[in-house]
This record gives sequence, structure tokens and C-alpha cells, in this order.
Amino acid sequence: MKARNFKPSSHLLFIIPSLIGIFLFMYPIVDIEDGAVTIPIAVLATWLQELLGSYLSLIMMIIISITAIATVLAKIAGPNSLDKYPFFKSLFHVPPVWVVTRVLGMIFAIMVYFQIGPQAIISENTGGLLLDSLLHVLFAVFLFAGLFLPLLLNYGLLELFGTLLTKIMRPLFRLPGRSSIDSLASWLGDGTIGVLLTSKQYEEGYYTKREAAVIGTTFSVVSITFSLVVIEQVGLADMFIPFYLTVALAGFIAALIMPRIPPLSRKMNTYVTEEADDNSEEVPDEHNIFTYGYVQAVKRGSKAKGVTDFFKQGGQNILDMWMGVAPIVMALGTIALVIAEFTPFFTWLGMPFIPLLELMQIPSAQAASETILVGFADMFLPAIIGASIESEMTRFIIACLSVTQLIYMSEVGGLLLGSKVPVNLTDLFIIFLERTIITLPIITLVAHLLF
Repeated sequence: MKARNFKPSSHLLFIIPSLIGIFLFMYPIVDIEDGAVTIPIAVLATWLQELLGSYLSLIMMIIISITAIATVLAKIAGPNSLDKYPFFKSLFHVPPVWVVTRVLGMIFAIMVYFQIGPQAIISENTGGLLLDSLLHVLFAVFLFAGLFLPLLLNYGLLELFGTLLTKIMRPLFRLPGRSSIDSLASWLGDGTIGVLLTSKQYEEGYYTKREAAVIGTTFSVVSITFSLVVIEQVGLADMFIPFYLTVALAGFIAALIMPRIPPLSRKMNTYVTEEADDNSEEVPDEHNIFTYGYVQAVKRGSKAKGVTDFFKQGGQNILDMWMGVAPIVMALGTIALVIAEFTPFFTWLGMPFIPLLELMQIPSAQAASETILVGFADMFLPAIIGASIESEMTRFIIACLSVTQLIYMSEVGGLLLGSKVPVNLTDLFIIFLERTIITLPIITLVAHLLF
């Protein structure tokens, strides 16, 4: 089928929503005052956070509590109790481990909000960091990202990019071309957006289990905005460009290697559902790669339903993110931060790295070793701990490594565990270690050239 066979309205159904989606999720906006780069979705999220302010802690505590209570009630009522409401059945009928996690998330949220219980949990560096800071961001980002996510998913944009970039993504990363959108949205927006995109497409049958696991753990990259915060924290804001180029180089090499080694290489190459329509990447003889991608995009856009369905799906996305992800982040993030803040666990874990850091001639090797694995709890912790190290080169290495490690439980790790992407906690820790081992020598080599 050729593009001219479609009605003008079909072309517009692809072009207009896709352009709006590109603008909202990918159009870079530069702040005139400080030069920070962001996207419209992040601007809307920041505006909402400022509007609601301290009420967001109460709102998130209520959402997490409703989720836990509804999950327990659904479990008591039995597996068939929500058969008439498939969306809510998938939301509240979860395995026992997630029932416990959601209840734990509720307990932690209530303790932090009302400041009752052990200081280790309600401290501003543990549970307080999550409920009073990170979950504010997630509430706002999820609201707008969830609502407008159908603009990227349902109107043909992924079909176009998927066709155009297949010849790059397949040989390099063993992934479909459409996965490039996940990475781009993460890079300009937020890693959470990349995870959400990946999870949704996996559920709809566009990615195999292996592809979803690779994209979620390798391409949901840290945003430019967050990277700026990290390099500022270690006192090297003037080195942002070499810092981000180093991160990009190390991340690219890790992306080449990670899909080819366990645990990612051992994930099943099967779909969670029946394979989605038009999922073939072969270009027919009568088309070139662009015309075929465009036809696939218009075909998908012409199948899109009306405004009511758009907002219905957007609303379901929002609830899925708020209720499916926030309790997991609250529960697992708090536990990880308590371990990092109040025990020497991560210090012990870092000890084996001391000889390696000394071999690489990194100054303050012992202090640096304490930051290497603490990033598994939260990406910002290495920058906080490493900020007091005197050596600029060491601080540069710590900042770069914390960004390229990618898997941190207070956000991306928790999101992946709360999503349908087929990875478990053991997978995530192994992937975190592998990314550390792969990227550390690259970052150190660049650091020796710069300092």
C-alpha cells in the first residue's frame, strides 16, 4: 500500500498528534538564566510541583495507602472479583511479594508523613527523601507523561522511527528501531519516561522479553537535567560538556556489550502477548525505507480511536504509574537508603574495588571505593558522598560513574521492578555491577587525559 492511497485525514491523524508528542517529550527548552536543558513535560511537571507544594507529600501518602488497601481487599475477595474491570484487575491482583511491598510502602509513607517511628526510616535522607522529594517529581511527571504518552505510542511515530532506525539499532544493539524513541525521551526528559515507554510497548507485544529487559536497563538513560545536578553537586559544573561526552561514550560502549552477556543475553526472545500487528522489519520491494516507515505510521495513526479513548488510556496510564510504581519506590527505596545511610554495608561492598582503583591510579582510592556501589541505592548518593573528596579527577570519575551505572533502586530500579519488564532484583544488581566494571576503565582513561 502506498501513501497516496490514504485519505488526507489519515495523514493528519499521524502528523498532528506525533508533532505534539515530539514537542512535549523531546523538544529541548534552554533556561536563559542557568542554561539548563529540559522538555515541555518537565516544565509542566515543575509548574505542578510548585503549585501543589507541600500538599504533594499528603497526596502521595494517600495514593500509596489507597493502593495498598485496594490490593489487600482484592486479594481477600479472590482472583475473580474484578473480572468485569480488567484494568483494575491487572492493577490490584498482583503476586504476594508485591502485596507485601505495597503494604510496606504504605507503612513507610504514613510513618514519614506523620513523623512517627524510627529516625532511620523517617529521616530526610531516607524515607523523607522519597516522600518529600522524589515522589513529588514522580507524581507530576507521571501525571503529564501518562496523559500524553498515547501521542508517542498510538499515532504512528514509533512505526516511522522503528523502520528508519532498524538498520542502526539491530546490528549494534540487537534491538528494534522503535527503541531509539525510548532512549531519546529518557535523554531529553527523564529515565522514568523511558521505562514507562518500554513497559507499555512490551505489554502490547512490540518487544520480546529480552528486548524489553535490554531497553529498560540500558536505554532508560539519565536525563541531561539530572546530569547537570550531579556534576554541580561535585563542584565541577564548568566541566559539564566533557563530563556528558564521557558519559555518552561510556554509555554507548556499555550498550554494545550488555545485550551480549548474561543476564540480558539469557532472557527469552518471546513476546508477552501475541505479536503486534505490522511488527515485521522487512521493507517490501516497492518501498524505500522512508516511504515504508511513513506508510506504516499513517496506517497506525488511521486506526487510532477518538478523544474519549485518548483520555481514557491516558487516565489508565496515570493510575498505572501512580499506583503500580509509587508504593514500590517508597518501599524498596526506603530500605535501600536506610542500608546506605545507617550501615557500613556499601562500604564493605566497595572494599574489593580499592586495589582496582589504586591500579588505575585514581587519587583517594579508599574514599572513592565507598561511592562505587552506593549508587545502587540512589544515583545521587555517590555525588553527595564524593563531594568532599579533594581530588577533582576522583570527583569527576565518581560523577560520571554514578550516571552511567543507570540502575538505582530509589527510581529506575524500583520502576523496573514495579513494571512488567521481565527483570528481578538479582538481575538488576548483576547488571549494575557489569555496567560499573565496563564503564569505570573508560571513564578513568578519559579522566587521566583531562586532568
